[in-house]
Amino acid sequence: MIPKRRLYELLFLIALVVLAGILIKEPYYQNVLIFIGIHSILTVGLNLLMGYAGQISLGHAAFFGIGAYGSGILTATHGWPPLAALLVAALLTALIAFVIGIPSLKLTGYYLAMATLGFGIIVYIMFREMGQFTGGASGLVGIPPLKIAGWTLDSGSEYFYLVWGLLCLVILLSLNIVDSQVGRAFKAIHDSEIAALSLGIDTSRLKLKVFVLSAVYASIAGSIYAHYISFISPSSFGFMFSIKLVTMVVIGGMASIWGALFGAATITILPEILHVFSEYDVIVFGLILIVVMIFMPQGLTCGILDAWNKSKRITTREGIRVGPKVNLNP
Repeated sequence: MIPKRRLYELLFLIALVVLAGILIKEPYYQNVLIFIGIHSILTVGLNLLMGYAGQISLGHAAFFGIGAYGSGILTATHGWPPLAALLVAALLTALIAFVIGIPSLKLTGYYLAMATLGFGIIVYIMFREMGQFTGGASGLVGIPPLKIAGWTLDSGSEYFYLVWGLLCLVILLSLNIVDSQVGRAFKAIHDSEIAALSLGIDTSRLKLKVFVLSAVYASIAGSIYAHYISFISPSSFGFMFSIKLVTMVVIGGMASIWGALFGAATITILPEILHVFSEYDVIVFGLILIVVMIFMPQGLTCGILDAWNKSKRITTREGIRVGPKVNLNP
């Protein structure tokens, strides 16, 4: 059962989505919001893995790409219905994540990061070299738009509602997980895996489950991305995109579902504002990450809330009127 506070937060997000859908009709702004939604789905899953379970992954762009290419190849090359292709791509991604996760999650810290990094590089090379299936470096074209129950999504407004509606479901599921006994077990693993083992928590099984779940989130986001832009290429699923996803998680706030959304929105909008520095985007992201880690190590979301609460306490303290001293001794 989701707590009332969480429910109110989710209802507030739904109200904002509906309001944005009504007011925003400019294609450019709709496109930015759609990409914020897609990145948020990715980041929520990665935050479950990194922020709650404490497992570092530098290869999540690979799962994003597997979902995109899986759905794109099945629809553009073999004529599959888009929804069926999306589900098959998600199942394939879950299977690959399961197989990769069994040996990789036995590692910890930097070793796990290097293992997932290696997996991401291997998948990226496969996308480039398997040209007969993926189109190679030139990319895969002709991916049809999503079609759900005979309804074809052919406008930005329709994709906006689909992406953000799916994001709301992902957030609801993720909030239920983190507020459950499983979520508390994730936090115990994050704090100390040895201590969690001593309490009887099956850490290997739980780490594998959250790894597969985050990979499925990434796969679904990748499929929607492919059908939305109708063209995909390996460059969209390289190492730098994995780094960008990790930056979204860290900047938004580790172990915060809403922080994942805030971080995804920040990093997605930032290049649109700083487009004049497009050639130096890695440097800009690095500087932002350094500043956040120094001054707000808990992330922007928690940092801003802490600053707000601190200012309220200061205002309340200054607003107290102090009367004259009273001598209680006769």
